[in-house]
Amino acid sequence: MVLLGSTGSIGVNTLIVAKRFSLHVEALVCGTNIKLLNEQIKEHNPKVVVVSRQEDVKDVNHKNVYYGSDAILSVIRDSSSELVVNALVGFLGLRPTITAIESGKRVALANKESLVACGAFIDTSKIQPIDSEHFGLWYLMQDRPVERMVITASGGAFRDWDIKKLQNATLADTQKHPNWSMGQKITIDSATMVNKMFELLEARWLFGEGQYDAIIETKSLIHALIDFKDGSSTAHFAHASMQLPIAFALDVDMQEKILSHVDLLKVGSLEFREIDKNRYPIWEIKEELLKNPIRGTVVNAANEVAIEQFINKEIGFMDISKTIVNAFDKFRDIPKSVDDVFTQDSEIRAYLKAKN
Repeated sequence: MVLLGSTGSIGVNTLIVAKRFSLHVEALVCGTNIKLLNEQIKEHNPKVVVVSRQEDVKDVNHKNVYYGSDAILSVIRDSSSELVVNALVGFLGLRPTITAIESGKRVALANKESLVACGAFIDTSKIQPIDSEHFGLWYLMQDRPVERMVITASGGAFRDWDIKKLQNATLADTQKHPNWSMGQKITIDSATMVNKMFELLEARWLFGEGQYDAIIETKSLIHALIDFKDGSSTAHFAHASMQLPIAFALDVDMQEKILSHVDLLKVGSLEFREIDKNRYPIWEIKEELLKNPIRGTVVNAANEVAIEQFINKEIGFMDISKTIVNAFDKFRDIPKSVDDVFTQDSEIRAYLKAKN
């Protein structure tokens, strides 16, 4: 396989599963964590390596090292692997997803932005989702009429905060996730609930038209639920580990035990909460966005700009959602092609940066 984003949490877990299944890693692609990359090279012996910056090439312990986004696309096209695991973060991951599918490869997708920004123009039959929520929905699917699909949210770092204090929340505050440790951007997205909005959009593109919703489940043991039209509901319970969905993405006939079972007697109880628009203002546009999922391009671009501005202390935490909602109201053109997606993305970013 080709692994994009090898040094992130999903990449690390993918390599653990790959070693367990004795899968050869043809290529490793990472950002700037060269120390960990060198450890991965030593253990997995890839044919080729790609890093993001030219200045890091000399520090990589490998004879075939390239850098930059164009190199990522070349490695995908030239590889003999049938599987590309895309665990890149952000809009940067879109071109690799498109290139992999055009090259006839199967994509194990953890890059949310690919479907959020460009779902209308991606062949989802070539995609196996790695997100635990979409894996849970896929796992529960049966040949019975579905009424509603529901995914769960942890609530993020501020689910128990006084709402009045949220505007003064710092970057460090956003990283204090109640249930686990993730990368900086996705942890901010969890705090704003943008992450869950993205996952609803992904579900819409993966599973088609229908009713989709999300609720907070504070222990992160239920990842997805399906309400069937006969009145019954099913839920997918599993400990919060990416290794289970990754295992099924790497081996569709997977039969091994990956995790220990959830012991409900030890769990004792579960708590569910509604996603409050006052705490998570992005939820105001949920219904309109799900009716017009092609407008995800706007939400993704605005979110990436707003996060950058928040990190640079140019805006407050609650302004992230405001920036996205305002952009969603302003940019209403519908992309007609992949090229339109990239054009609109650039326009939105330029507008928001100039405005600030």
